[in-house]
Amino acid sequence: MMRGLWVAIGFLTRIPVPASAFAAPDGQSRSLPWYPLVGLVVGGLLALLAASLPASMPQLVAGLVLLAWVGLTGGLHLDGLADSADAWIGGMGDRGRTLAIMKDPRSGPAGVVAVVLALLVKFAALSSLLALPPGGARSTSAFLGLLLAPLLARAALAGALLGLPYVREGGIGQALPLASRPACHLALALTVLACLLPALGLPGVPVAWLMPALAALVAAAAIAGLWLRACLVRIGGITGDTCGALAEMVEAGVLVAVALALA
Repeated sequence: MMRGLWVAIGFLTRIPVPASAFAAPDGQSRSLPWYPLVGLVVGGLLALLAASLPASMPQLVAGLVLLAWVGLTGGLHLDGLADSADAWIGGMGDRGRTLAIMKDPRSGPAGVVAVVLALLVKFAALSSLLALPPGGARSTSAFLGLLLAPLLARAALAGALLGLPYVREGGIGQALPLASRPACHLALALTVLACLLPALGLPGVPVAWLMPALAALVAAAAIAGLWLRACLVRIGGITGDTCGALAEMVEAGVLVAVALALA
């Protein structure tokens, strides 16, 4: 099972992992249940970075955190967002044309605009969260947003790859749905539980985090549901690019939801 974790870290981030982790033929399939945990690791590193920077400069901190976010993930999902945006507009409702455009490595105007807008929304939400007055559970919800956005985005990926057909022959995600379904279901259940922890009254977990966490969970579920339905209608399933777009949209949506819940 630990090999699956190493594969998930190596695939979803730029954190170095042992090369031997990718040697096993079932490495990719075993990695899927670990996706939410990798998202939590990414969020934890970003939260630690934000906490180490001056609280008096929220916009600068938001920019640096966003830069680290892109660097840590290698822009993997941004590429999928760009390709999906180009394909959805250029495909004009045709399945074959949509898939062909997504396979083209070049980015068109729609893809560039989609990436810019996604980064802009993330930056604005992060700036708003980091500008909250210091002290108390409300201001620390900024770090809650940084934890939940990558966590829920990777959980959405696991759910999509587990539940929907992968339509690209030979694509890297084709082997992922072969993962253990019980392990994936457990990972998704634990993700939901993590969002509900503030309601349990546990020591060190402020109840004030409940509304932002619930808002994040609802936003992630709504965005995932709408996008995956659109993918089913247009191409009959998902591809690696549509999964990348899903991750970016969920991350941005969760940050916005947490910021609005604290407004």
